[in-house]
Formats: sequence, structure tokens, C-alpha cells
Amino acid sequence: MNRRTYAIPRLLTLISALALELLPYGAVLNFAAPEGGSTRATFSYFDPITFGYANFGPLITAILTCLLTLLAAVSLPARRKAIGSTVRTLSLVAFVISLAPLLVGCYSVIGGIISALLLMSYILSLKQEALS
Repeated sequence: MNRRTYAIPRLLTLISALALELLPYGAVLNFAAPEGGSTRATFSYFDPITFGYANFGPLITAILTCLLTLLAAVSLPARRKAIGSTVRTLSLVAFVISLAPLLVGCYSVIGGIISALLLMSYILSLKQEALS
């Protein structure tokens, strides 16, 4: 098998995650309503409002996904093992941080799909390393 067998799908999963992060449905904030209960509002992962309301996970995940997509694109023509290990490590870190909204109860289905795509990117990185 070729190294690119896993490099191209990894890049496509990261692009898919990035596209979902741009949509205004991924990051969730729950606001208390004056009459009781709560109001749910959704935002893009790149929206700084979530960071201002102490939901740090989405913005950090979005920045890491941008960095991962750039590194994965650079690693396609370059056959350096250091770039592959960096992508693998950052994929794992981005996956763990993408789960942070679970701690505050602000998780969405789109957030779950983004986490799954980041986990898939990590698994593809592991498989690519096994071929090296």
C-alpha cells in the first residue's frame, strides 16, 4: 500500500470537519430565560461569542483544525515523518478539546460529527504511520 492511501482521506476528513465548523450549528450556548428554563443558541465554531461565555472548546478546536488541514495539505507532497507525527499528535489534541463542551453541557450533533471526523483523522494518521 502507498502512503497516500491514507493521506488523501485524512485531508478530506479535515476539510469536512472545517466545513462543518463554519456552519452556525456546531457550538452551543445555553442562556437562562427570565421566566425559568433556558434558551439554546447555536454559533459557528469560529464565533468568538462562545469563547466570551467560557465555552473555550469550539474556537480552540477550529484553530487546531485549520492548522491540521494546512499541515495535512503540506504533508501530501512532502514525505517527512516529522510532519506526519505532528499531524497525528495535533489530531488527538483537537479531538480531546472538541469534547470539552460535554463538560459544560453545550454539545450538539454537529459537534459530535466534528469530533468523529477528528478521531477519524487521528486513526488515518496512525494507519499512515504504520505504512512508513
